[in-house]
Amino acid sequence: MNWILGQATPADWLRIEALLSSVELPLDGLREHLGTTLVAWIDDEIVACAAVELHVDFALLRSVAVDKDQQGQGLGHDLTRAALDLARQRGVSGVYLLTETAGGFFSRFGFKPTSRAEVPADVQNPSSLLAPAL
Repeated sequence: MNWILGQATPADWLRIEALLSSVELPLDGLREHLGTTLVAWIDDEIVACAAVELHVDFALLRSVAVDKDQQGQGLGHDLTRAALDLARQRGVSGVYLLTETAGGFFSRFGFKPTSRAEVPADVQNPSSLLAPAL
């Protein structure tokens, strides 16, 4: 199936919330970053999302989710690449990622494990951290 990637809008929030809940990802603070959230549409359904939480010199890649019925088709790859491109366009020097379960997926984008002590305080979290990909 073909998908269309685009910028999320406030009208998309309930669909994004449902998608993230279905894959058990947190919603905390995401609504404030809809301006840098991407979604993937198939027909009239949002089937994936990814957000870039911008900070002064870096960004946090977060809320990367693909509907379970659409996984394994390259959508997560395309959406992650688009989110990293968005971060580069915004001029950040690095992108961090917090994950406990998807380190293998994100390693193909250049992310690697790092300690919380090496990460800017704004993104420190008890989850596993991956170092910048940029």
